[in-house]
Amino acid sequence: MMNNKNLYKIIALLLIFQTGISWAQDEEKIRPRIKADYFKVMDEGSYLELSTSARIERKNREVPHLELEVFQVIDDDDNSLGKVTTSAEGKARFQLGNIIKYSPDSSSFYNFLVRFKGNDKFKRASREVSVMDAIISAKHVVIDSIDHIEGTIKDVAKDSLIEDVALEVGVRRLFKPLKMGEEFNMTDLNGTVVVPIEKGIPGIDGNLFIEVAVVDHDDYGNVMQTIEAPIGVPIVKDASYDERSLWGPRNRTPIFILVFTYGLILGILGIVVYLINNLIKIRNS
Repeated sequence: MMNNKNLYKIIALLLIFQTGISWAQDEEKIRPRIKADYFKVMDEGSYLELSTSARIERKNREVPHLELEVFQVIDDDDNSLGKVTTSAEGKARFQLGNIIKYSPDSSSFYNFLVRFKGNDKFKRASREVSVMDAIISAKHVVIDSIDHIEGTIKDVAKDSLIEDVALEVGVRRLFKPLKMGEEFNMTDLNGTVVVPIEKGIPGIDGNLFIEVAVVDHDDYGNVMQTIEAPIGVPIVKDASYDERSLWGPRNRTPIFILVFTYGLILGILGIVVYLINNLIKIRNS
């Protein structure tokens, strides 16, 4: 009996020791942070913009090449939607498609979970995203001979227009939109904003791509609608670019400069040949 008791004590001590080692190893791992933002582009679909970072050597750094799994949360069930791996910059995009194919909860929220299961270097981590579905419509209107963009936002579940929401209106550009209107364009009782568009904005064939969006909303995330409106100034091609001029490309150098340059080169070569010929004559004489 004593031998059995001693054996049990040894086994218990080993288990405690092993648990302590595992706990210490887990404490040495780095805890990553997951950022997840919901985006919906009207007529295109929805997606989650993901990024991973961690505090390493007292600095916040992007964490690349982490495999993230995305779930839809329904009641207490997690249904896997797929996996995505972050890029070298610690970023990834997970396409959700049309959000109406998912099931909302009793409060009309769509709940998603982004999970990292952990590895030898990083602890496990997760991030939840809950959004309601909204749609934005936009159109070009003329008020007192001035071009305006009218944007309206609507809650899909409640089938009602949303009041007192900030909508951003801007002209699409290469890096970021050129903002129009006030800093905060708040919707009225009809869920609508009307924003004037400045004159003289250049666009291909006079067409401007106008973006109307709600940004980082607590309930709706990021939702954007884009319309094309013929209210810009047509971009005119500079015909002088193909003409021979001092500011043109090298294959469009003015003729007089070419004649002068080549004449100067030929003149110098002629002098060199003349001098060499005289040196040869002096040597032979």
